[in-house]
Amino acid sequence: MKFIDEYRDEALTRNLLDEIRRTVTRHWTMMEVCGGQTHSILRSGLDQLLPPEIELVHGPGCPVCVTPLELIDKAIALASRPDVIFVSYGDMLRVPGSERDLFSVRAAGGNVRVVYSPLDSLKIARENPDKTVVFFGIGFETTAPANAMAVVQAKAQGISNFAMLVSHVTVPPAICALMESPDVRVDAFLAAGHVCTVMGYWEYEPLAKKYNVPVVVMAFEPVDIARAILMCVRQLEEGRAEVENAYARSVRREGNVAAQRVINEVFEPCDRPWRGIGVIPQSGYKFREAYAAYDAELRFPEVQTIATQESTLCMSGLVLQGLKKPNQCPAFGKECTPQTPLGATMVSSEGACAAYYRYGRYAELQTSNSQPQTLRSRETAAG
Repeated sequence: MKFIDEYRDEALTRNLLDEIRRTVTRHWTMMEVCGGQTHSILRSGLDQLLPPEIELVHGPGCPVCVTPLELIDKAIALASRPDVIFVSYGDMLRVPGSERDLFSVRAAGGNVRVVYSPLDSLKIARENPDKTVVFFGIGFETTAPANAMAVVQAKAQGISNFAMLVSHVTVPPAICALMESPDVRVDAFLAAGHVCTVMGYWEYEPLAKKYNVPVVVMAFEPVDIARAILMCVRQLEEGRAEVENAYARSVRREGNVAAQRVINEVFEPCDRPWRGIGVIPQSGYKFREAYAAYDAELRFPEVQTIATQESTLCMSGLVLQGLKKPNQCPAFGKECTPQTPLGATMVSSEGACAAYYRYGRYAELQTSNSQPQTLRSRETAAG
């Protein structure tokens, strides 16, 4: 498949890995920000093929995972209302709230629907004028343009029975929060390629300078990942801290200006709580005043008083900060599985715990990079 197969080439990936081994001289810890990248790394076995000097830790780059429990409980409360049709992407339905999830609401008779685009919500709203259609608008900057456009279209078409429960977060403030943590152990960042496709990478340049940390924009295939890691290694070994783009076929420094424009029309920055991490200043989006009529939290103010209760067993907060690996959690693969998840990181298609479970990275199976397998055999084993 053109533009995909060449980035899965085993020989080229191995050449890049060999160059990493020749270049690295000491231990370096790198954080991939995107949960999709985490899954790609484990699916291809690159975590086991890298030299032992390179440690990959997994950042808070899964939008489902960082959606705060309070907002999940608000979603469940809204979905339970008889006058609401609650609309969401599918991977949100099994994220556990304090007592239940959206799937259990649907099983109990709640009108909960899965869509592939926020624009589908407008169609549902037009077909059901006696209900308020609430779309669960989660995501990083990647999904913000489409969600913002849905609101713009609702206003333009006069669709008044549409609202959005917003949980948008942004990457640069999260990097700041991680680097200013006293427990920081990250030497370089592998930036989220899809986010940078929308936002560009100019926002990362002052961060690289301020924190003296390399940032390399990374894509999702084995060649992409190995090349980005090599670029990080070279910077670290040479004492540089710059922003480099290893995803030039998709990402430009300025990003998608039109997408940024519609985001800025509908949303403005705000402080936002991240599940397992806490409130990160100016790390999220909220509705601007001109679009406040579409804010589900304002339309249903009673959800503001919901109390939440986190699982005492779940360590997802430490996983999202790169301080623990999923298989270091005592509940991993025992009390916490994809069928009985304690936290969102075990549910989401981009969650680090789900990746470790799916690709067999149990504590007793860890090889600490000492028994590398072929890329082909890893992909075969992953199914």
